[in-house]
Amino acid sequence: MTCIKNDLEAVKSFFKEKIPGYSSSEINIMVKFLTIKRLNINESDYLIQQPFLFSESDLLFFRDAVKRMQKNEPFQHVLGEVEFYGLLLNSDKRALIPRPETEELVDWIVNSFDRTEELKIADLCSGSGCIALVLKSIFVESEVNAIELSEDAIELIQENCKKTELQLIIDEADVLAEDAFSQFQKNSFDCWVSNPPYIPNKDKETMHENVLDFEPDMALFVEDDDVLIFYERITKQANLFLKPNGLLFFEIHEDLAEETVSILKSHNFVNIELRKDLQGKDRMIKAQKLSSQNESE
Repeated sequence: MTCIKNDLEAVKSFFKEKIPGYSSSEINIMVKFLTIKRLNINESDYLIQQPFLFSESDLLFFRDAVKRMQKNEPFQHVLGEVEFYGLLLNSDKRALIPRPETEELVDWIVNSFDRTEELKIADLCSGSGCIALVLKSIFVESEVNAIELSEDAIELIQENCKKTELQLIIDEADVLAEDAFSQFQKNSFDCWVSNPPYIPNKDKETMHENVLDFEPDMALFVEDDDVLIFYERITKQANLFLKPNGLLFFEIHEDLAEETVSILKSHNFVNIELRKDLQGKDRMIKAQKLSSQNESE
C-alpha cells in the first residue's frame, strides 16, 4: 500500500499515481484548492507559506478525496465548492455543477445592461443559483428572482445566498405549469434567463458516469419526443411578463439552435442573436420582446 508523506510534492505524486487520468497541471490545481480548503488559507497564503507539512489528519483528508475521485465523483463535489464568475459557491449533487459556457452566457447578460440600472431579473430553473447570484452581485440595485422546482436545489441556493452574502427572491415553482408565474405582474421584468433541461433521454447512453451518477436527472434530461418543451413554455411566458424591449437569454443544446430560434420567432421575439461558446458550439441565444404587441418583426 502506498503511503503519503507529509509534504506537498508527495501528495501531488500520490494523486498522480491513484488518479492517472489527470494531467500534471490538473493535479496541481486540485491539490492546491484542497490544501487551501483544508488549511483554511487563501491563494496568497498558499504561495507564501510553502513548504507545507501535513498532519496525519490532513493526509486522511487527501486520501478520502482520492477515493471519491476514483469513483468518478466530480472534483467540484469532492472540494464542495466551485468558483463561478468570481463567486465561490457550494457545489454538490443537489444541482448541476456551474460550467464555463454558463459563465459566457452570464457575461453576455452583464454586458447587455448598465450596471447602475435598477433591473428586475428572473433566473428560471436556477439550480445552484449561480446565474442569479452573479447578476445580483453586479446589478446590486436590482431585484433578482431565482425560480426553481427542486427542494434540494432551493436549499443549495439558500446556502449560496448566505455564503456570498447576497439576497435573492427565491420562488419554488414549476416553470412548465400554467400558473407558474401567477404571482408576478405582467410586463414587469427587464430580463429573463434560463439554462433549462435540454438533453434527450436517449443521450444518456453516451454520457460520462461523473454526470449521470452525481448530477440530478431533472436538471439535465427531457423526453425524446418533446426536447424543447422548456424553451417553448418559457418563451411563451416571457412574452407576457417581460417589459416591452425586455431581453430573454437561453443556454441551449448545440444541435437544436435553429429549432430554438424558430420558437422565439413564433412568439414574436425580435433581434434574435445566436452565439457560439469558446468551443465553437452554438450555445446561447439572446432575444428581445417587441416594443409593442402591434409591431411585426
